[in-house]
Amino acid sequence: MHLPNSKSVPKMSIEQNISKKYNPKEVEEKWYEYWLQNEYFRSEPNSEKKPYTIVIPPPNVTGVLHMGHMLNNTLQDVIIRRARMQGYNACWVPGTDHASIATEAKVVNKLKEQGVSKYDIGRDKFLEEAWNWTHKHGGIILEQLKKLGCSCDWQRTKFTLDKDMSDSVIKMFVKLYEQGLIYRGNKMINWDPEAKTNISDEEVNYIEKQGKLYFLKYKVVDSDEYIVVATTRPETIFGDTAVCFNPNDERYLHLKGKKLIVPIVNREVPAIFDEYVDLEFGTGSLKVTPCHDINDYELGKKHQLESIDIFDDNASLNEYGLHYKGKDRFEVRKLIEKELKEKDLLEKVENYTNKVGTSERTGAVIEPKISVQWFLKMKDLAKPALDVVMNEELKFYPQNYKNTYRHWMENIYDWNISRQLWWGHQIPAYYYGNGQNDFVVATSKDEAISKLEELGIAISSDELKQDNDVLDTWFSSWLWPISVFDGVNNPDNEEINYYYPTQDLVTGPDIIFFWVARMIMAGYSLRDEMPFKNVYFTGIVRDKQGRKMSKQLGNSPDPIELMKEYGADGVRVGMLMSSSAGNDLKFDIDLCLQGRNFANKIWNAFRLIKGWKIEEKEIDTIHTNAIDWFTNRFNEVLVEIDDHFSKYRISDALLSLYKLIWEDFCSWYLEIVKPNFGESISKEAYDKTIQILENLLKTLHPFMPFITEDLWQSIQKREKNEAIIISEYPLSTEYSKEKIKEFDFTKEFVSSVRNYRQTKGISPKENLQIYVQNDSSEISNQLIISKIANCELIFGEKPQVESFSVLVGKIELLIPVSENIDVEKEKQKAKEEIDYLKGFLKSVDKKLSNEKFVQNAKPEVVANERKKKEDAEEKIRILESQL
Repeated sequence: MHLPNSKSVPKMSIEQNISKKYNPKEVEEKWYEYWLQNEYFRSEPNSEKKPYTIVIPPPNVTGVLHMGHMLNNTLQDVIIRRARMQGYNACWVPGTDHASIATEAKVVNKLKEQGVSKYDIGRDKFLEEAWNWTHKHGGIILEQLKKLGCSCDWQRTKFTLDKDMSDSVIKMFVKLYEQGLIYRGNKMINWDPEAKTNISDEEVNYIEKQGKLYFLKYKVVDSDEYIVVATTRPETIFGDTAVCFNPNDERYLHLKGKKLIVPIVNREVPAIFDEYVDLEFGTGSLKVTPCHDINDYELGKKHQLESIDIFDDNASLNEYGLHYKGKDRFEVRKLIEKELKEKDLLEKVENYTNKVGTSERTGAVIEPKISVQWFLKMKDLAKPALDVVMNEELKFYPQNYKNTYRHWMENIYDWNISRQLWWGHQIPAYYYGNGQNDFVVATSKDEAISKLEELGIAISSDELKQDNDVLDTWFSSWLWPISVFDGVNNPDNEEINYYYPTQDLVTGPDIIFFWVARMIMAGYSLRDEMPFKNVYFTGIVRDKQGRKMSKQLGNSPDPIELMKEYGADGVRVGMLMSSSAGNDLKFDIDLCLQGRNFANKIWNAFRLIKGWKIEEKEIDTIHTNAIDWFTNRFNEVLVEIDDHFSKYRISDALLSLYKLIWEDFCSWYLEIVKPNFGESISKEAYDKTIQILENLLKTLHPFMPFITEDLWQSIQKREKNEAIIISEYPLSTEYSKEKIKEFDFTKEFVSSVRNYRQTKGISPKENLQIYVQNDSSEISNQLIISKIANCELIFGEKPQVESFSVLVGKIELLIPVSENIDVEKEKQKAKEEIDYLKGFLKSVDKKLSNEKFVQNAKPEVVANERKKKEDAEEKIRILESQL
């Protein structure tokens, strides 16, 4: 039975206007403006539709787009676009954060360049300067996100210092204070001498640095004896108020009740004993400086020691530093080493590596300091926030972050919420006297006066002074999912009741404590419910060497330049192909190139289809079979994609779709259905191919919004309500695994023939006669094979000339030897392959003869090894027969 290639006659063609080359810049500007004009991103409460809400992690108002933002916002846009297409009322709320420390530092530096300090101009004038700076530089990042294609509801854009947002923060402070959860206390804090504010423990980065260990001599009073004490910070001796020893250390028991003299300072301090002291570190003795070390602070409280603060706000020594007053702490460290040597008070100095706390914001070395600050009690707030994550009502992706979260929540301590800055939400505490507790907390000065009147205290507005400090930036951010819907000021309004709780939060694991945990706590404190249902943790973007991308290292590409070169869709694909939930990603620009190539591939596929000649004729079997196969394959992949999305494996979802389009659609389906040169395609086959393309474009739209909208609109004229952005996302239907499996064999068959041509140097244009040594019923899609492999299938016969044997699964093909083939060379190749297969067979036999392997390995693993053995034996048989 012979199956020749099919032929058809051209009848008509489609006129083309689509450009030969995909132009991302032109396409992106055109369609983003179209989306904005038609308000496709806009969301209003609608009782007939389910909401799908995401709030953007607000970037710094004066920040610019970096690679971390690119990844995070691409993921959010993919999720929200898909939800919109699935029929949800998709609402993605954008906004920016006032970023107290970062913004204030920029304004202070600007003033410094003009020879002015913030204290010279005063608070009101400084805030005016800060607002001017914000208006000038703020919002750039949001405009950059538009270039990326982010489909936020821009009419909802919020800023954490907007009037309603500020009111929410102040109201929350007052509420928590009245509940007894906020208090003012004198505690050890982390002082940032560059930003001139305290910062939370979570904002301190511990960096390994090379330093020195100084062995100082403390003279015992009324004795010639010296005790050697090791320290990394000799400049802090001016604040020493005790020397501590372990009560189990027999070397120092004779010092009980005695005093020692602090070197240079000549202050007499007591010898105290506490098991906190490590017998193995240094000399087993510890200088105690309660004001400048957290552990010393605890020892000081326990042993009722005096606390002496030796630093000013710049981390220079004050009057307690004696002749070093006014000098920087690190300068003093060098100078005091010299003085100690001169006075024979320094036994030795050793090189020493230790971890030094530095400010996350400024990089300055943190100075521990005792200070009066505002604190929020966290223990009671933490419990419901911990429970909801551990019982998985609120899900983390990936789940391993649950353990990190639990550890922090179970060991939580009070949150220091005050900052010594002017840019931010000024603490609503109003002082009416000189005492530490002479204050009242209120939402405004007028309310404070009313509260004082109720207490019988009459005071004028001018006499009432508001606390100088502002609240930690995170104190406004923790309200973000609620405050953007005005849920603090108006807890029963339509928007908060409709949009809250939100659906997903996409963020980095580095702010799991700063922000994620606190938002969950705020949600339960204000509304007794979680603020979102899922948290997707992205990884940190690193370069190919594994280094975190940063301006300092110069290893971070400019996202805007990347988009200019590769197109926004290409960069989105590049970012997602690098990324998997929670894992750090090594970003490679070549992946953006791959993304651009993918866009070009889709563009050219569309041009190919639109260039076909169409004829009103009956659809042929080849096209029917190809359409049937691809429809099944599409539904199979759609199920895969839905599964990946349900597990927040967004990059895996893209990869499944990428392979479907590049390999199955472009490399196989289009090759099968495209008409031969000068021939036509039936209108039915053409229409079904366009339908397949439309489904692919809809599935791809969340990942590559620009090119998909452009091609969608190019297929045919669309009305405003027919744009792809609001089209219906494809739903998977039942599919036949058997038909997909059949076609997998078809692909294997064609690939084997193509590989045979390549290894034998036979042109793809040369028609091959292939003698199939199996029954015709064992091979499906014979017409497709004949067409795309350019061959003639012959069943039930053997060639009358020498032939090569090719094995496709268990199907044996005999292909007559071409005149151009070197027979001796092919024999040598066959012998070498037999030798290789025998060696391979030996290794498989060894495995299968191992009883432990057969008994302990999974049944499917053993079955796979047995199949390998059968296949190898069959190939050897055929090759030997061929020889």
